[in-house]
Amino acid sequence: MDISETLAPKSDQMDYEDLIAGPRTLTVKGVSRGPSAEQPLNISFEEFDRPWRPSKGMRRVLAMAWGVDGVKYTGRKVTLFGDPNVKWGGKKVGGIRVRAMSDIGDDAITFPLAVSRTERIQYTVKPIKDTTDPTKLAAALADITNAGSIEALKTAWALAEKRGVQKHPDVIAAKDKRKAEFEAPHVP
Repeated sequence: MDISETLAPKSDQMDYEDLIAGPRTLTVKGVSRGPSAEQPLNISFEEFDRPWRPSKGMRRVLAMAWGVDGVKYTGRKVTLFGDPNVKWGGKKVGGIRVRAMSDIGDDAITFPLAVSRTERIQYTVKPIKDTTDPTKLAAALADITNAGSIEALKTAWALAEKRGVQKHPDVIAAKDKRKAEFEAPHVP
């Protein structure tokens, strides 16, 4: 029996304790305003029921890697881990850090990151490689491209979800393009 779920704190956000069992790779579902000026950002995930409220340092990592438009984060993946060395108020309290991110290219990237007012470190984020099954991706793209009606497109979209490739950027782009073709005014 995996007891990691029994370790979760009673909280309205993802906490350091949620990552005691190890790092987690999660898919961004959305980005919204946080509850306060101290926690100005909520990042929600497909695989986790509470939002992550990243520290200023991790917000800077996100901005340097993915840019400042949070809408573009949707569908991207991030690997988070619990770092016991994170300090707050000069004491080690543990915190959530980014280990890896999708959509950053094929190589790790390194940023200067302030860990205190007087200390900066070089912080490295590794890439998350696309692990999409190419056969399932190709089938989904073919179904969407060959859809002859908006109803057939809806069926192809549902099949892409069953195949686990509905959130792939190529599938989303193909669906959007095909939908626009169906919705465009027809000129005889």
